[in-house]
Amino acid sequence: MTKHAAGWPAALSGSQKTGLAAWAALLAIQVLWYTLYPPVSIPTWVAFALTMPPLLLPLLSLPRVTRALLWVGILALFYFCHGVAEAWSSTGDRWLAALEIVVTLLLIGTLGVGVRRRG
Repeated sequence: MTKHAAGWPAALSGSQKTGLAAWAALLAIQVLWYTLYPPVSIPTWVAFALTMPPLLLPLLSLPRVTRALLWVGILALFYFCHGVAEAWSSTGDRWLAALEIVVTLLLIGTLGVGVRRRG
């Protein structure tokens, strides 16, 4: 794979593009969630401080897209659990919980598709 001057791969695979889109969607879901449905028990800024930094940490792995997606995929497991818990316990924001579940499964699924078989 050839690289551009900045170290980015010349072309991303379809699974990498899908993974990056799912990562961005997961970030957007957090912003949307805590903007539309502010938490009752804690200040909104605390909710953002707890949910956003873990999703931003894999940016440190860029331009190695595969490594960044691996890290965000591991972190997505926690967001999957959050989505399941919210879908089970909340009513008003259940649609966001379902969206979070779908996006995390998509993200984790792209990691499986992107794995090369060694034989």
